[in-house]
Formats: sequence, C-alpha cells, structure tokens
Amino acid sequence: MPPRFAAPTGTSPASDPPTGTAQASHDTGEPGSDPGLAGQASETAIPLELLPPTLAPARLADLPPHQRRWAKALGFKGKLGELACLPDAEGGLARVLVGWGDDAARRRRRFHLAAIAHRLPAGIYALDPTHGIALSPHEARLEALGWLLDAYRFDRYKTHDTPKALLVPPEGCDAASVEAQAEAVALTRDLINTPAREMGPDALEGAFHALGAAFGAETASVSGQTLARDFPMIHIVGAAAATPPRLLDLRWGAEDAPKVTLVGKGVCFDTGGLDLKPASAMGLMKKDMGGAANVMGLARMIMAAELPVRLRVLVPAVENAVSGDSFRPGDVLTSRKGLTVEVNNTDAEGRLVLADALALACEETPAMILCMATLTGAARVALGPDLPAMFTDNEALAGEIAAAGAAERDPVWRLPLWPGYESLIEPEIAHLDNAPAGGMAGAITAALFLNRFVDDVPFVHFDIYAWTRKAAAGRPLGGEAQGIRALMAMLEARFAG
Repeated sequence: MPPRFAAPTGTSPASDPPTGTAQASHDTGEPGSDPGLAGQASETAIPLELLPPTLAPARLADLPPHQRRWAKALGFKGKLGELACLPDAEGGLARVLVGWGDDAARRRRRFHLAAIAHRLPAGIYALDPTHGIALSPHEARLEALGWLLDAYRFDRYKTHDTPKALLVPPEGCDAASVEAQAEAVALTRDLINTPAREMGPDALEGAFHALGAAFGAETASVSGQTLARDFPMIHIVGAAAATPPRLLDLRWGAEDAPKVTLVGKGVCFDTGGLDLKPASAMGLMKKDMGGAANVMGLARMIMAAELPVRLRVLVPAVENAVSGDSFRPGDVLTSRKGLTVEVNNTDAEGRLVLADALALACEETPAMILCMATLTGAARVALGPDLPAMFTDNEALAGEIAAAGAAERDPVWRLPLWPGYESLIEPEIAHLDNAPAGGMAGAITAALFLNRFVDDVPFVHFDIYAWTRKAAAGRPLGGEAQGIRALMAMLEARFAG
C-alpha cells in the first residue's frame, strides 16, 4: 500500500529540517485498521512554494541574500519540474521552490507535485499558500493524490526504498478520502502486477472474497457444473486450464438503494487459445484481468466512501489456455442469453465471458452497468495506452463521465457504437461472430458485440490498457487503474449530491 499523509502541522519556514523520517504504512487498508498517519510529524513542516516563471523573479528578489544566491546558482526560473532546496543560516533545509511552469506545460502532464516528491530530501512538507501559486481545494486534492500515487511500490518479490518525503494534507483536503482512493489504486495495481502463476482464477477469487469481507459485503462464486449450465461461455473459455473457471459475485449496500453493477474481465492469462499468440504478444498477458482489477478498485472506493448505492460486482475469472478441452475456431457456442456465437478466433475470448456476465447483470435491471476490459488492441491503436475507449448510447452518462474524467485527470475518450457496423458481427450460421474478418473497427465491433447482451439498462463499456508502459509522475511502470476515479466522481455526483 502507498504511504499516507503526514500529520497536519504548521507551515512556517523551518529553521531546521524535521528530526526523523516518517515511514510508509503497509496496512491492509481495511475499515477499522490503523489510521495510517505516515509517522510522527515534527511541529513545523518544510514549505513548498509553487512558482511559475511569471512569479519566480519577484520571489527570488524577496528571499534572504544567501537563499537568493543559492536559487540563482541552481538556475531556478520556475519551469515546470524545477526544484530549488534552499538552506537556512545553519545549513538546514528552510524551504523548497517548485517550478510550476505555464498552463501549456501543465496541460501535458497530470500530477505536477508528484514529479518532485521522490527528489526531495527526507522530511515532512506542506504547501505554502503565502508565496507563489495558491491552489484551489480541488487542485490541491489532486496534487496530494498524485503524491500518494507516486509513492506506490510493488514489493511482493523485491524490497524497494520507502519514499522519504511525506506531505501534510493541504488545507481543505479530505485526507481520508484521498488516502482511500490511493489505496484503491494500489489494490488495482497490485492485482495486475502479480504474475499469473500467483494470480490465477483461484487467487483472484481469494482477493475478491477478501475485498468483500473487508467491507461487510456478500460474496459468492459459481463454478463446476452450475457454471457450465448457467454460464456456458464462461465455462467453455476456461475449460482448458488447470485451474477451473468461475464467476465471482459481490453485493453490498442497502437493498432499496439505486443498483449499480460493475462487470470486469477476469482473464488471468491469455495464451490466445488454439489461435495461439506469438511470444511477443503474450508477454503482458498477466494484465488481461485488468478489467477485473479496475472494477475491484472502483468497488473499494465506493464501499470506503459508503456511497448510497446497491453495488454489485461481477467478474468472470478464467484462464484461456491450451489443452484437449480447448474451444476451437469454428465452434458455435450458446450463451446464457440464448444468443449463439460462432468462434472465428479463440483469442477473442474476453467478449465471450463478459457476455454471460452482462446477461446476468441485466436480469435485475440496475440503474446502470459499467463494464471494464482489456479487450482489443484496436483501441490502443486508435487512442494509445493512456486513453481508455468509452462506448455508450446514453448521452447523459457519456457527458457526466467525460466531464468527471477531465476534472479528475483521469481521462477517457468516447468512441461510437456505430450501427453501420452491426452487420460485421452477424455471420451466416449463428447470431453473432466473435471476431469479424478483416480487422477493421475492432474496438467498435467488440463493443457492439457486448451491447447485444444488454437490454433496457444504461450501459457503458470501457476498453482499457490497464498498464503504464513508461513511468510518469504518479504513474509508475506496471499495472494501472484507468477511468475508475472518473467513474467514482460521476457516481458521487449522481448518488451523493
């Protein structure tokens, strides 16, 4: 888990650096656990002054002479990401000038404060609103969240250095809420980063039940002959693996609250099946359960915030392996909904398992269904790794989610459920084709396929990458949460005012 905030302190300039370094918290984040203050803060914190180029010259001129000389020797001009640690008269750390850049530079990045967090000496820091830029409460919250997200370390197999610079929650920031979001993102990242040998369908089920138990949710798992009878496509996709497939089901919240259902693709490893992937395409397939990890992270946010909804989470957990029980190209499968599907590529298995889960989700007519999946390479070709594709015919939901994504620095981008392509997923011998020939509009045809299993319920599907290929501020290399903070903001606005 990421370190949490330092204890609130004063922000007057420190004549000496804090005496001692707070350590990271690695508790489970369960309700009722230690409040998780990251160590005991000293009575004063080192001020962080956010200075754009327009304000830097005047601020430097106002500094004590020895600090002004030091800042100029460092070449500080206020460019985004610049850092000037200024000494006091005794050689301690008195203040830190942080280059804040201009609007154009800041638009190209997400978490600006996080970019300097790991470069700071050990200590307790606090934003100083008396000099430089005074952030709005919303901006300060996002920068504080980025600081925590940047402190994430995946330490299951290797010990990493604990981040030494800790932040006091900015004024007006709900520290508990920000910490809960950081913990949810850490859960998502941990699940994705864990190799498939240790995060197969059984281990994912264990993590799912543990999440439910932490918040008093009801959880269940469907497997064996019951799965084969009631969810035939989930069963068939996972039948070749040594670890059997299953459908995971979580319920939480008041029975009479608005129903919100999350569906996440839980393909714990994808070989491609008999349409075997080349080695170059199989290297990251431990992340093919990224949709499941993301909806579990979102569920954690919802439950931690005690959002007034009746939450349901459905995760088809399978491994797409190769054995004598593998399903084959040319097979025709019958889904839970009764629609038949011709298999033209066994590597298009995610939409098959999601289809059965979506059919179940619709049977209780929730207020909305939010589906997340690492579904197509076509979405990555269209939008790259950082922009999840969003598909929906519900204009109100689309607008709310897009606005929330922009505000939360958790962007999504809408692609069309284009009806002109419906014929591409309609073969001669079955109702649907899981992999239309030609490869054109692959993300759209996959979304249209899923849409056939949803009736009369507002539905949004996200085709995500769930991985950070190149480390950036607040986003270390590896598994990633994408879109869930945007969805949480939308849900809070809808159901909690």
